[in-house]
Amino acid sequence: MSVGFIMLVHAALDRASSVARHWANSGCPVVIHVDAKVSDADHAAFVDGLSDLDNVKFCARTDVEWGTWSVVKATIAASEMALEAFPHTHHIYFASGSCLPLRPVQELKAYLASRPRTDFIESATTDDVPWTIGGLDSERFTLRFPFSWKKHRYLFDRYVRFQRKIGFKRRVPAKLVPHLGSQWWCLTRQTLTAVLQDPDRPTYDRFFRRVWIPDESYFQTLVRLHSQSIESRSLTLSKFDFQGKPHIFYDDHLQLLRRSDCFVARKIWPQADKLYSSFLSNDPAVTKNTEPNPGQIDRIFTKAVERRKKGRPGLYMHSRFPKEEWENGKTCARYSVFEGFSDLFENFETWLFKAVGGRVHGHLFHPDSVQFAGGETIYNGGLSNSAALRDYEPKAFLTSLIWNTRGERQCFQFGPGDAQQISKFMAMDTNAQISVITGAWAVPLFKSSDNFAYIRREAAALQKIEAKHLQILRSTHAKAQVRVWTMADFIQNPMEPLQEIVDDIAPRGQHRLAEAPQLVNLDGFGQFLQNLKNQGMHPYLMGDFPVGDDLQASAAKPQRPYLVK
Repeated sequence: MSVGFIMLVHAALDRASSVARHWANSGCPVVIHVDAKVSDADHAAFVDGLSDLDNVKFCARTDVEWGTWSVVKATIAASEMALEAFPHTHHIYFASGSCLPLRPVQELKAYLASRPRTDFIESATTDDVPWTIGGLDSERFTLRFPFSWKKHRYLFDRYVRFQRKIGFKRRVPAKLVPHLGSQWWCLTRQTLTAVLQDPDRPTYDRFFRRVWIPDESYFQTLVRLHSQSIESRSLTLSKFDFQGKPHIFYDDHLQLLRRSDCFVARKIWPQADKLYSSFLSNDPAVTKNTEPNPGQIDRIFTKAVERRKKGRPGLYMHSRFPKEEWENGKTCARYSVFEGFSDLFENFETWLFKAVGGRVHGHLFHPDSVQFAGGETIYNGGLSNSAALRDYEPKAFLTSLIWNTRGERQCFQFGPGDAQQISKFMAMDTNAQISVITGAWAVPLFKSSDNFAYIRREAAALQKIEAKHLQILRSTHAKAQVRVWTMADFIQNPMEPLQEIVDDIAPRGQHRLAEAPQLVNLDGFGQFLQNLKNQGMHPYLMGDFPVGDDLQASAAKPQRPYLVK
């Protein structure tokens, strides 16, 4: 049994010539349609290069444009010539100039000979097809599409909206039930002849002339009227991404293509020399005699599509910079933010490093410079301690720091005196663990020897900033793990919250904390807060501090911190 090929060619004529010669030398006649947009000189050279083969013919040329009737018109012209010129072919295999045979031709012949009445064409109703791209399913049959989607996108969209607005709806011919599927089919001579010689074909052609992307529905619909046996699948491996664009195969896909077991693959990169040299042979040693099974590599393509859509969590780069809220995770790993701790405790960074073993930084968003751990000026990934560079894009600074140090927990200090542009980003990040002692920013002011009028203004400004920050952390949209204590509550029993924080950072710790970090001397702090009140500023974020020095005896019963997840 013989199989004939029809090819639609518009580019990479040298590769199409090699494939056509491969099929022709294997005893398979070939009819080629060359896009009318190809120059006469290139077309003449292409024809002349195959002129020594009697079983290769060229049909009348059409100016082919994607998504229009011209694709079907060219396919019909090639099919009619193939049926007339080569009467001994029992199957017609439709391919493109970018297709490449993956298995020996004799194996394809044997496969089709064992299924002499079977048509291989993907054909499913619009209700059963999940992959239509562009929002047009049944509407591609009931609306008119006189404008090119690629060349006249504005007119295309406006005309679609206009038809929807006036309720326009085309009538589908009585005998037809619209079906969709891949355009790469292999039909029996009997079925293809019946489709092309159908007495109602002029009616069907008029209908499909105004269908959107008719090459994915014309034969897929009409074979349902004439085929005796349909296997709704293609023998050609053709994969598409989430935008409906075909995947292109390169030399490094060689083993992947071999695992597909399909007879033909598209779309092959014209410069993939290794693929063409490996597959354009009829070496019996590579014969598999297995059923085509592109599902074997579907997992790889699904993973590739997901990687392209979502990327790797927390990775931003020139080739992929997603819109806000489109990220696959804002950062790539967990990190901890401490607010007020370094104000309330002496040498807190040193104590935390000994307790958890992670990398403990100072104030990464300090207005003067980035306080990297160890006083470093350049950190992993070439991050500079320049505040100006950091503030140019704070989110990129933080995500780069977490990405470049993945595998090591990052901890840093934050407060109302720092640059606040990063506040919302951290609150919306599920990887952030944020612990806040509210009002602790007042301790450095308490220790300051500045003019009290200046201190009052500074305290009012810092309290306003922290209040706004707390509002963001308490938002229903916040996704970070947030713990908040007032300063008064925290100093009553610091060990319990510190143990809880350390357990979250290093859950495999072997022992409980033996001691808390050294609390700064707060003698007179209550009177300091009272002085602020006397000067007209109301310091409410610290909690209730007595005016006297006996904080332990006079403070209210400590409350448990609340946890927001």
